[in-house]
Amino acid sequence: MTFARSLRGARWLAVLASASIAAFAHAGGGGDSALATKSCAALKDRVDAVPGSAPLFLRSYDGPSGAGEPLEPALKAAAFVYDEALATIALAGCGALPEAARIGEALRLAATTDTRLRNVYRAGVVDAKVLRNGWWDAAQQRWVEDGYQSGTATGNVAWAALALLALHDATHEAKWLDAARTLGRWIVANESDARGGGFRGGVNGFDASPEPLDWKSTEHALDLVALFTRLAVLDAGGHWDAQADIARRFLDAQWDAPGGYFRIGTLPDGSANRMSSALDVQLWSQLVPRADDDWRRGLAYAQRAHGVDCGFDFNADRDGIWIEGTAQAALAYRVRGDPQAARKHLSCVAREFAPGGYAYATREPRITTGLAADAYYFRLPHLGATAWVALAATGTNPYAAAR
Repeated sequence: MTFARSLRGARWLAVLASASIAAFAHAGGGGDSALATKSCAALKDRVDAVPGSAPLFLRSYDGPSGAGEPLEPALKAAAFVYDEALATIALAGCGALPEAARIGEALRLAATTDTRLRNVYRAGVVDAKVLRNGWWDAAQQRWVEDGYQSGTATGNVAWAALALLALHDATHEAKWLDAARTLGRWIVANESDARGGGFRGGVNGFDASPEPLDWKSTEHALDLVALFTRLAVLDAGGHWDAQADIARRFLDAQWDAPGGYFRIGTLPDGSANRMSSALDVQLWSQLVPRADDDWRRGLAYAQRAHGVDCGFDFNADRDGIWIEGTAQAALAYRVRGDPQAARKHLSCVAREFAPGGYAYATREPRITTGLAADAYYFRLPHLGATAWVALAATGTNPYAAAR
């Protein structure tokens, strides 16, 4: 969080160039066609810049000039799984299925060949084996890897599975469902908490000495409700309904009815985490299947606690606009039937595109996250932010099965 986390048949291979993307967004109902064209083309062009049809991961961040590699060594070749999953779902929503499948195939290989799905892999073409991210540290004269990047966040696993299900929706190929089922089973087997209910945060660090993360996240619970609900439809014998119920009960426990908002989750000892206010849980709760009507109050809370000008900050200090979260808000308002508010926030993010095509992560040079003293989002062009803009502009709900 510091820097924040083969299609079936040749008939798909000529699908939808940029002009078609605009038509798709316009016909999709309530989408913003100009912004959809821009954001979808940015994602599609980034995939097409790598010749061929091999699976690949995209670099999550560009440099501060708007293109090229970021200066931070840990980010130079970093492909955050969350960003890759968002890009896959967004490209599918754009109608760019060949491009979506290239990233999706890299996710599928990671899900089925690595010992566990990592938070970050090395960007570039994946040649049968995914590579963990790392970099040469000149001062130490050695190769360095990061414990968070090598770790496994439960929510990131869920997002990768949702991306695979988006490809299954589009192609009906069994391999996508099989890989999503594998990821769902990993979550149930490794992160279920029989003592307090819900699902733990995941694993930090390296395989030799992994550190279990005993806190629980409302954000993760939302991801899991969406994932398990969809798996229950596609894999009737998998007992996914029961897992969705577990995640849903955790959500219910995190809803602060008097305040009209979701708490961020629990601390490792199981007590409520009241240390910070998180924007995304207020917004994603509007997208989750069978969202409670009372949860709509989370939008009003988000505006009060996180609203900045035409957009939203990640946390409640409101020191700037988080572009990804502002795009999430636009989609949440659209799903909840308020197109005027959605257009307001889309107009905000439409101004924040870098020369290289990606949307910036922030409007300001740097904003705090509240997650740690040195945890910031920077004004860097960001794959995840661009994908959320595309999702909002096309009206694609990443938690819902494609219609």
